[in-house]
Amino acid sequence: MDVPTLTAYLNGRYAPLGALQVSVLDRGFLFGDGVYEMIPVYARQPFRLAEHLRRLDRSLAAIALANPHSDAEWTNIVAQLVAAQPFDDQSIYLQVTRGPAYPRSHAFPATVTPTVFAFADPLTPPAREAVEQGVTAVSIPDIRWGRCDVKAISLLANVLAKQAAVAAGAAETVMFRDGWLTEGAASNLFVVKDGVITTPAPSTRMLTGITYDVMIELARAHGLPLQIRDVSEVEVRNADELWLTSSSKEILAIVALDGNPVGNGVPGPIYLTMYTHYQEAAQARRNTP
Repeated sequence: MDVPTLTAYLNGRYAPLGALQVSVLDRGFLFGDGVYEMIPVYARQPFRLAEHLRRLDRSLAAIALANPHSDAEWTNIVAQLVAAQPFDDQSIYLQVTRGPAYPRSHAFPATVTPTVFAFADPLTPPAREAVEQGVTAVSIPDIRWGRCDVKAISLLANVLAKQAAVAAGAAETVMFRDGWLTEGAASNLFVVKDGVITTPAPSTRMLTGITYDVMIELARAHGLPLQIRDVSEVEVRNADELWLTSSSKEILAIVALDGNPVGNGVPGPIYLTMYTHYQEAAQARRNTP
């Protein structure tokens, strides 16, 4: 495996990504005992960093793991990583695990030092074709655990869901639980019907994305009809528009679900409006010194 020689961070040390190593006894490796964040960076300016750090703190609290850094320390780590990369638009990955411990035991170890890891990838915007023509999706039942609001590194169920999309030649998998929309394998979802934007309310059944919050703010700021409530599977399958949102994909229209067209089978007018508003917000971040 070829590992890029990009600067990464591990427990206070900055070094090439391929030179960093974690103990095989790390509880993140053995149990998936940890959480993570993904932060988009535009023109070397982190987008919604404070919100991402708040969500990281909530996830850590949910698994009873003390945050190893203050917001100022996290901000410094991110800033140094951003400065060390040769590209301007980046995706910063932060991960905190409970750390290495022996003997292997499900219960929390009495004494342990968390493992803190971070690295940057180039942030590549969605292809113009995907923006202009939309993407396709498949659906599956949502059989994940009951705390999907925790951004945990134990993502096997999401991996399998995403692979279902790949196997079908689709971009995303839409998940339903007991007849209700939850989220995508790696995204939040928005439905449009008769000009009204609807999205599921935050709950333990989904991970509320930072881009999800941005979409809600933009819809309200521009006076677009918006409802935040439970969304039925029937509503999704009869939607005029369906979008996915995430930090890496930004906002994309889903134009077919399980082989059936969504609305007219092309990105709809409200999606195009919201896409423009998001790009304006990102551009404003690029112009912020």
